[in-house]
Amino acid sequence: IYSCPYKLNYYNDITNSFPGGIFKSVRKVSLFDERPFEHEFFLQIAQSFPFLEKLCVRNHARQMYKECSKSINGNQHLSIIKYPYLKQLDIICACKDYHEQFLLDTKTCLPFDVRVSMHYERVKQVTCNFTRIKLVGDPENFCGETREISEHIKSYFPRTQIDYCEFII
Repeated sequence: IYSCPYKLNYYNDITNSFPGGIFKSVRKVSLFDERPFEHEFFLQIAQSFPFLEKLCVRNHARQMYKECSKSINGNQHLSIIKYPYLKQLDIICACKDYHEQFLLDTKTCLPFDVRVSMHYERVKQVTCNFTRIKLVGDPENFCGETREISEHIKSYFPRTQIDYCEFII
C-alpha cells in the first residue's frame, strides 16, 4: 500500500498511539495525552521528526517507568535523546517529570540556543533548588510562569535571557 508523503510542516496533538514513521517536512509538533509519555516515546518522536524545531508537551500524567530505567548501581541505561534543530520547547502544561526529561543531560541533549517555556517551581524541583550539578546545556531563553525570578536561576543558566511572564489563571 502506497501513501502520499506527508507535506505539512506541523503535526498536532500526537498521542501515545502515534504509529511512527519519518516526517522530514515537519518542523512543529505538539504532544497531548492523558496517559504518560515515557522516555521511549520521546526517542520515537526525535527519530520520526529529524528536523524538529518547535515542540510543545501537554501532559500532567507522571511517567510510570522512570525508576525502572535505572540499574542496580544507580546508572541509567537509556539512550540520550537528541533534538539537534530544536529552537523552542514548551513544557508549561506538563508535569515535573517532563521538565526532568528535557533538562537532565542523562536523558536529553538539547542545542544551546533553545527557547524553553517552563514552570519556575518545577525547574526549581528538578534542579534541587538550583544545586544539581549537571543539566542540559544552557537554554538561551527562559520563560517562566512567575513574576519574580530567583537570582539562582540566573546563575544556574548564565547565558539565559529571562522573560518575565504573567501568571496564567
